[in-house]
Amino acid sequence: MAFETWLIKVKTAISNSFEVVRPAAPNPRLIKKSNVGVLAFEIAGLMSKLLHLWQSLLDKNIGRLRNESISLEGVHKIVSNDEAFLLGLACAEFSENLRLVAKSVSRISKKCEEPSLRCFERLFDEFANWGRDPHSWVLSLKEMEARIKKMDRYVTLTATLHREMDELSVMETGLSKSLVKCQEKESTISELQQKIYWQRQEIKYLKERSIWNRSFDTVVSLLARSIFTILARIKLVFGIGTCPESLTRSLSASATVHPSDHNPSSCLYVSGPLMKSSKLEEKKDLADGFFESNSKLLKPPATTLGAAALALHYSNLIIVMEKMIKSPQLVGLDARDDLYTMLPSSIRSMLRDRLKGSAGFSASDPVLAGEWREALGRILGWLSPLAHNMIKWQSERSFEQQTLLPKTNVMLLQTLFFANKEKTEAAITELLVGLNYIWKFEREMTAKALFESTNFNGMILNAKNSG
Repeated sequence: MAFETWLIKVKTAISNSFEVVRPAAPNPRLIKKSNVGVLAFEIAGLMSKLLHLWQSLLDKNIGRLRNESISLEGVHKIVSNDEAFLLGLACAEFSENLRLVAKSVSRISKKCEEPSLRCFERLFDEFANWGRDPHSWVLSLKEMEARIKKMDRYVTLTATLHREMDELSVMETGLSKSLVKCQEKESTISELQQKIYWQRQEIKYLKERSIWNRSFDTVVSLLARSIFTILARIKLVFGIGTCPESLTRSLSASATVHPSDHNPSSCLYVSGPLMKSSKLEEKKDLADGFFESNSKLLKPPATTLGAAALALHYSNLIIVMEKMIKSPQLVGLDARDDLYTMLPSSIRSMLRDRLKGSAGFSASDPVLAGEWREALGRILGWLSPLAHNMIKWQSERSFEQQTLLPKTNVMLLQTLFFANKEKTEAAITELLVGLNYIWKFEREMTAKALFESTNFNGMILNAKNSG
């Protein structure tokens, strides 16, 4: 019993002689934050879109939007001649493009360590609707320009990384095939292995410099502040709400936007407001939220080609007719039939009415043919640009996930999307009627020339035989 008591005392003394080791609190500076890794390619795509948006909102491009894009003859003829409405469409499209990028950034932001970045979606909505910027994410123009250069460098490096990784994959596949076949010389295989080694080193270097090895916090912070600044720029250019001081203070003396003398918090265009705040409020019901109201504005009215889902089809139809009108002598019967099958029932009906009673007529008047060519040239002069713009706009969005290349500045208002269906179909019908005449004229002239040539050759042959 005494021995057991002594043993308990010894155990207690030994246990008390050791301090309980508690794990030290981690130093936030020493925690290695997770890198974006393979998401770098998606993020580079988002950065590319932000770069394009920012470029589109620069003074020179906004000036071009007002003085050229919305002044297109075709836009005024079949879309609208209301400048405020057209500028509202431009503002809505800029805003919608930014919203889609912000939506993707919001998903990525959930992986951040910083609480404010994880709340990006809520903070962005609050800034869009009420102008709240508690973390001062809106950058000055000078700061934004520095971040634009950084993003541009990241996009270029990440695109290069993507190419180099593809090349490495091809090399490794080639080496595997060589080893399986066992037909290559040892020196050839050794050379290929050396190339693969240096290729991996190059990829390692690119990963260090590109987005790949950046933390989610670093990347999302760059994206978030850029998105906030671009939205502020949109509101600044189009005169919506108040302009953040951090952005307006950085405007140069030659900038094309500036605060109104009557209302310092309302930002107007130098030659007049791009869109007066009062008119914009009429177009956009801010009770729905900034982005919701813009989405409503982008919904095409029932009278448009966009609502009828015909904008792309009519664009292709116009481009086919444009080629035929330029070279009617090369248009065969099969091409005519193919063109006719492209016509919807509404245009076929209009065309039948226009050509009624003209079956079997002679198209031999060169003056009338010249007048038709001139008329068709005038119609194509204003209609064709909208058709080509529609194709460009659509193709850019079809490949936007597959390329990091810069996009053109084609906007929906410059396409057939918002074009009036009835007016567009009337113009297309006029092109078809004119094309029908000059096609027949060319065939008759060709047949006449062939007939005259045959008669002339016959006369010569008869003269020889009689001689």
